[in-house]
Amino acid sequence: MQNLRAGRQIPRYPIEAVDNALQLIELLRDQGSIRLKDAAAEIGVSPSTAHRLLAMLIYRGFAQREAGRGYVPGPALGSGPAGQGRIGELRSLAQPLLEELAATVRETVNLMVRVGGEVRFISTVEGSRALRVGDRRGFVLSAHRASAGKAMLARLAPEELERLYRGASAGVLSLSEVEYAALVRELGIVRERGFAANFEGTEEGVSALGMSVSNAAGEVVCGISVAIPQSRFRQVFDAGLFGEAARTVARLEDVLREATGPSEED
Repeated sequence: MQNLRAGRQIPRYPIEAVDNALQLIELLRDQGSIRLKDAAAEIGVSPSTAHRLLAMLIYRGFAQREAGRGYVPGPALGSGPAGQGRIGELRSLAQPLLEELAATVRETVNLMVRVGGEVRFISTVEGSRALRVGDRRGFVLSAHRASAGKAMLARLAPEELERLYRGASAGVLSLSEVEYAALVRELGIVRERGFAANFEGTEEGVSALGMSVSNAAGEVVCGISVAIPQSRFRQVFDAGLFGEAARTVARLEDVLREATGPSEED
């Protein structure tokens, strides 16, 4: 089996304890808070091991204890939580649908949230083919380059998009006038088609189809992407990829609607 993993290779001599600590940092960054038993389950260690790891993160300022919330990001963790509410609950609701989609198309499926101009991968279900795109959980990519990121950006109001990429506070996200105009054109096409595509935009040899997911109020809460080796993207797309992804998005939106209750209009 060969995994295409966004330009990152597992080290020849991995250090498990370091990897576990870094996974905990990613959880704190993306969820905003986590309890000890959940942290242990997420990284596959005993609660006592998770406790020792978190104690070191507290010592180094990457975590801190907060009454009623367990562990939360510390001052050394400059990137705050994803800001999409209960990330753990979102992932739990989406996971069965991600697994079904991955089994159907036999390709890798990702769940992500947008934080400003970035997308954070909060879940991955790998495809079953020998050559496949690998696990991206914890990855952070530029939203305007990732397929689901573009799908979520396409739902922003024009003034929000401009503030994000051309405003005074854009910083490293700032695009030139030509780049911004090209992005606006592309997002217009995304809105018309109902999906976004990424052809080796974030890594060589990998393409993806992405769609946004909304809650009962019509607010975009996350995105789903199907990542495929570039060599067979057209084959998978022609075999019905868009339809399968659209059905998954519609089902997830129904699940989110049921989880939050009826809207004021219902």
